[in-house]
Parts: sequence; structure tokens; C-alpha cells
Amino acid sequence: MFGDVARFLLNTVFTLFGAALLLRAWMQVVRMPPYNPVSNAVMQATNWIVLPLRKILPGGEVDWASLLAAYISALVYVLLMIMLAGVDPTLMLPMTFLVALLTVIKWALNLIIWMTILMALLSWLNPQSPAMPLLYQITAPFLDPLRRILPRLGGLDLSPILLFVIVQVLLIVVTRVAVSMTLFGI
Repeated sequence: MFGDVARFLLNTVFTLFGAALLLRAWMQVVRMPPYNPVSNAVMQATNWIVLPLRKILPGGEVDWASLLAAYISALVYVLLMIMLAGVDPTLMLPMTFLVALLTVIKWALNLIIWMTILMALLSWLNPQSPAMPLLYQITAPFLDPLRRILPRLGGLDLSPILLFVIVQVLLIVVTRVAVSMTLFGI
């Protein structure tokens, strides 16, 4: 029971933090204004690890420091999960680096799902919400290509549903590959 609780807590904390780091990198790619309250909160939560890494990896169009921080977080997470499984981490060290990369991909896919769900819900419940421009700007690179393919059905936008299905399929594949490599879930 303790192991299950520890795995759940580690998964929750590291997934939220990894998602914040990936969101920070994505906000820079889509040129999100830093004075937005959400942007500001993400920056404050992740500055402690990103700013020192910026001295090594200066920023550009891609926020390499945030991506490296997400990878480091995933590496720590995978090592902790391996230790919780009772396996010697040194035995799985080469595989750990690849599983950490798969973990970052999984976090990114989950982030896409949650941003899309949040945007769809707010568009139905409160389309005038101040968060809508932020969510639209973040999800537009994924939804706009799908909107060009799918016809609108009487004002109903099916692109979030298709994106959700595509991302879920990718999540299944990534999770299966990671489980096959470690013999436990990430």
C-alpha cells in the first residue's frame, strides 16, 4: 500500500512540474506575453531550475533550458520509480535515459489533452473568459490543421475531439513502449 501511495504522489508531483516546464517552453514558442497571470505563475514555479540552466543553454526561439529541465525532472522521476519498484537503478541505467525521454513525451501529450479539454469546456461554459485567448493561442497549432480537414457541423467544432483521439492513441503507444522497457508503468 505504501508503494502505491508513493508512486501516486511521485507521479502527480512530477507530472505537474514536468507539464509546467513544458508549458513554459511552449508559451515561448507561441510567443505568449509574459505579463499574463498564467504565464507569470508558470515562470515563478519553474524559475528555480530554468534560470540556472539558461546560463548553460541560452534561450532562442526554443526554450532549451525548460526542455532540459523537463528531461532532468523526468530522469529523477524514473530513477525514483525504479527504486520504488525495488530494482537496482544501476542495472537499468542505459534504459533509464530513453524511458525519461518517453516520460517527457507522455507529459507533453497529457498537457495537450488537458489544455484542449479546458479550452473546449470554457468555450461552452464561458467563451468570454479571460483564459480563452491564452488557451486558444496554446492549442491553435494543434487544432488549426485539423479544422482545415474537418467540416464544421452547424457551428460545432469537432477538431478537439479528433485531437483528443489522436493524442490518446499516441499516449497508449508511448506508455506501452515505456512499460515494455521497464516492466512497470511511468
